[in-house]
Amino acid sequence: MKIGILAAGITPEPLREHYPTYAQMFADQMGHIDPQLEFEIFDVRLDQFPDNTEICDAWLITGSKSDAYGDEPWILRLCDFIRDIDARGQVLVGICFGHQIIALALGGSVTKFEGGWGVGVHHYQVQGTIPTLPNQTEIAFCAFHQDQVIHKPDKMAVFLSSEFCPYAGLIYQDRIITFQGHPEFSKAYEADLITLYEATTLSPNVVTAARQSLSESDIQNQALMVWITQFLQSS
Repeated sequence: MKIGILAAGITPEPLREHYPTYAQMFADQMGHIDPQLEFEIFDVRLDQFPDNTEICDAWLITGSKSDAYGDEPWILRLCDFIRDIDARGQVLVGICFGHQIIALALGGSVTKFEGGWGVGVHHYQVQGTIPTLPNQTEIAFCAFHQDQVIHKPDKMAVFLSSEFCPYAGLIYQDRIITFQGHPEFSKAYEADLITLYEATTLSPNVVTAARQSLSESDIQNQALMVWITQFLQSS
């Protein structure tokens, strides 16, 4: 089975010596879960798009520093590609920016959140059941975002929510699933990302709270990555 990864962003250059790109994080972790999977990465921010949706069996869109509501040509083209994936009934997963642009492409709304940045370990209420965490009503994993989905597409249901981010996880049947947070991020990577941006982007209060959350909270990223892998394989 081949999974196409649409790389909408890349690990910041200062951290690339120690961490893989966002697309490669997914390929590495899902490949460890199922070594038989094949991956093809397309750097869509550089306008490197697949010829069509059928060259891969399922698709995943990574995070990005770009705004999903931007009008750059590659973002508009990605929206069209998302709608084509949906029209063909293929399986699609979106992470952070991917979560937002899928919602936008399918009729939802995304904006810069007035409440500021969501950084560190965030706790989300589970609405329904996550197969790899069948008995949990709350899960926690890393987040790093300022934009949010404020209106979901009509056909998608909410499966993760919090007071800070009501539309933190969206799902449509067994075909589309999206996460505002980052199941691919380790706490070590999140900590280094916070350090990278603390002097330029994040306020001292946000940094302090984020670092405290990393020291005090466990994350369920491994179980979520297993679910994402299984979900992509359902195509």
